[in-house]
Amino acid sequence: MLRRVLNPILFLPLAICLNSINVLSSERKDNIDNVLEEKSNKPFISHQEIEKIILNNQELKSLENLVSSASFNLSSQIAKRYPSLDFQANGLPKYVSGKKYSGNSPTLKTSQFTANPSLNIKWDLIEPIRVSEIKIAKENYKIAENNYEIKKKDLIQEARIRYHKYQKSNQEIQNKRETLDLSITSLNNAIAKLDAGIGTKFEVLEAEAQLSRDKQSLNEKKIEHEINKISLKEILNIKETFETNEVQNLIGFWNHRLNKNIKEGLDKNLSLKNLLLQKSIKKNQANSFLAQNKPNIYISNTFSSTFSKGDSLSTEIDPEESGSNYTNTISLNFAWSIFNGGQNKKSYKSKIADAKAEENAYQNLKNILTTNISKAYLNLKLNEEKIISSLKEIESSKESVRLSRLRYDVGISTLKDVLVRQSELSNAKSKNINAIYNYNLNLDELERLTFLEISKNCLENNINKINDIESICNI
Repeated sequence: MLRRVLNPILFLPLAICLNSINVLSSERKDNIDNVLEEKSNKPFISHQEIEKIILNNQELKSLENLVSSASFNLSSQIAKRYPSLDFQANGLPKYVSGKKYSGNSPTLKTSQFTANPSLNIKWDLIEPIRVSEIKIAKENYKIAENNYEIKKKDLIQEARIRYHKYQKSNQEIQNKRETLDLSITSLNNAIAKLDAGIGTKFEVLEAEAQLSRDKQSLNEKKIEHEINKISLKEILNIKETFETNEVQNLIGFWNHRLNKNIKEGLDKNLSLKNLLLQKSIKKNQANSFLAQNKPNIYISNTFSSTFSKGDSLSTEIDPEESGSNYTNTISLNFAWSIFNGGQNKKSYKSKIADAKAEENAYQNLKNILTTNISKAYLNLKLNEEKIISSLKEIESSKESVRLSRLRYDVGISTLKDVLVRQSELSNAKSKNINAIYNYNLNLDELERLTFLEISKNCLENNINKINDIESICNI
């Protein structure tokens, strides 16, 4: 009887406390949602569209300009194969005036306008250094193209990482909301039992604490989701907000063997190709130093002319006097720098040493790529198993929550057991979300490293797994 009398008295401050908590949490939720809310037209962005959108990235546009610069430099070096034409005019026109006194000879006068234009054509028939310079320009142009492709693929991979992270945080919000609903149900059950006189205030307080933790966790996930959105917008260089697939799914399947992954990855890797190009550049630079001690043979043709009006060195100036002359000279020329103290020889050896350093860097990068491809492939297989095992864990945890709640309702279990089962279910869902997230990251990483394609059909190389319940193909 005493307990029945005390229950309403105890419940009154508890109800007031709960109402105040609900009001505060409601206001907080509204504030968070108001902060995160954006009103605008929302274009849809899918995983496949990232490759097109990433072309707007400013860093990528900068590298595109460097490709154009290397292209112009190559054209400039190739132009050295062709003849050069120079035009020169000494005085256009030039006026000369003066007098010449000489003993008993009459005084001679000069008053004359002259023009002396000339054309010079030069064509290098043999210029050893030119060959190396053109090769170096071609290789630098190819490196610039490769750097653009490398950065584009790196940005695509980074954008996809952020895209998966954005989807993952959205999925985690859904998980936390479901957990919050379970906590609200547990609190309501605890209050109902307390009202009925078969529960304790301790269980209500325990349920309140769990509810508060779940609300805080949900708000943290919302903020994390918004940060991930901002990060994705930054790399895609878009200003407006957007929408994506709400549900986190597997983006595809990997049907390539490890040996094929490594072979294709090493054969097509652009960074490895750049190191080979750098090695070739160093060798061509070495050859250009040796070429400076080789003879240079060229043809030149010089056409010069003189036009004049007036007299020069004449006793009487005739202003109408005019004249002209021209000469044309064709020659085969030879120049040879025979010795410069061994400077070119030492520079040659320096560049050869640089070329050997590039070769060592090439072998080191091959080892790193082989390791990274192997890691990504093995982690993919590991995450396949995690996805399957986490799905089993979710099903088991759901059943545990259901049974623990039934046991609590009939009084043979405690609320603590229900809350523990709720946490286990939430953790199981988080494991599944993380496993799918890491699986998708591994797929993108393998595609980036091997240049092979992600398959949409799981059964291409997994025909024997059609009836296998524990196959990733059945997810």
